Amino acid sequence: MSTALGYLRDYYTLSKPRIIVLLLVTTLAAMVMAARGLPPIAVTCWTLIAGALAAASAGALNCAYDADIDAVMERTKDRPIPAGRISTGNAVLYALLCGLISFGIFYRFVNPLAAWLSLAGNVYYVGVYTMWLKRVTPLNIVIGGAAGAVPPLVGWAAVTHAIGGPALGLFALIFLWTPPHFWSLALMTETDYARAKVPMLPNVSGEERTKREITYYSLLLVLASIVLYPLHVMGAFYLAGAVVLGGIFIVDALRTWFGPRACARGLFRYSLLYLALMCVVMVIDRIVA
Repeated sequence: MSTALGYLRDYYTLSKPRIIVLLLVTTLAAMVMAARGLPPIAVTCWTLIAGALAAASAGALNCAYDADIDAVMERTKDRPIPAGRISTGNAVLYALLCGLISFGIFYRFVNPLAAWLSLAGNVYYVGVYTMWLKRVTPLNIVIGGAAGAVPPLVGWAAVTHAIGGPALGLFALIFLWTPPHFWSLALMTETDYARAKVPMLPNVSGEERTKREITYYSLLLVLASIVLYPLHVMGAFYLAGAVVLGGIFIVDALRTWFGPRACARGLFRYSLLYLALMCVVMVIDRIVA
């Protein structure tokens, strides 16, 4: 029994559950915005189940392809594949099974547009980011960030069978949020990436350049979030929330730039809270305000 539980735990870890939660939050936020309230329960459940399976598939394929990198990084060396608890072949089979079931659920119980959008996001994440960008350019996170921004489009499409302005707005915010979020993490684990020969910005261009880029992208993120109001994508309640939450983000980015490296940890943690609260603000603005 303990061995079976251990296998289940390893496959659960292989799926990158913390990333799944974040992706499902943005998916659900887009669904609620699209429905201007609670979307149909059946559609919501099937979308979240299929979305979780799609994310698990992408996460497992990422772990399988990056097993050589994970094996030399302190942060990842105990993952199931480099630790020898799951073979690369079994991880790929698990990923393909999750992906196939996910696409089938989306196509049969949600709608074809949501299915194809989800598949496109996974192909981009695995094929473009994991297998290409991650190993060749420090802009890997900037360009690859589009993959993590797809779930709001899937959520909106699940409810409306189309893609709408607020979903595109959330897509843009997640795309611009990704560089400061991951670069702040990279500042804390620079030696790990250097050891694995992954060209992340801190170990390619240095700490000072990374801190500047974090601040620039943070300013761009907040500006883009505010622009959604004059574009009539979001309302006044959203604007107030975007200004307050964005102001804190910029302050944390400036602390990271001019303060000790330890400040990057605070920015990384707040960036997670920022994205979740921005989703809440957008939902409230669409439904109530």
